[in-house]
Amino acid sequence: MPLPAHGPLAALDPGRCKCGLVRCDPARQQVLAALILEPEQALAQLRAWQAEGAVAGVVLGDGTGSRHWSQRLAPLLPLQLVDERRTTLEARRRFWQLFPPRGWRRLLPEGLRQPPGPWDDVVAQLLLERHLGHPLSRPPSLPPAAF
Repeated sequence: MPLPAHGPLAALDPGRCKCGLVRCDPARQQVLAALILEPEQALAQLRAWQAEGAVAGVVLGDGTGSRHWSQRLAPLLPLQLVDERRTTLEARRRFWQLFPPRGWRRLLPEGLRQPPGPWDDVVAQLLLERHLGHPLSRPPSLPPAAF
């Protein structure tokens, strides 16, 4: 089932131990939630959002594990697979755009900077941005997710 043209979407970067999960607003301009969860918790969160009417569909990275997740999510929500190639490097750049480096990290060349923690939520955001074709903003009150 194709994704609806309007309404809030979620994006999932699936992993074996942890998953990045984001949800955008109905206008598809801003990230409202950004999480890094264990796989079963990510599925439970998607189910909760679906029950609340907080998501109209989900974007899923097409990498490792996507078939398993597609089978689990297809009965729940409309689903769209998105090319996951080069997301790690792009998400690292996107992390520093969203959360500019401070302190000594500012002095490092961009290619040497590593985010201080996991950035699976930023990968999920990047997948959603790829699907939408434009960047999403994050309010300052929404820091990087922790795992």
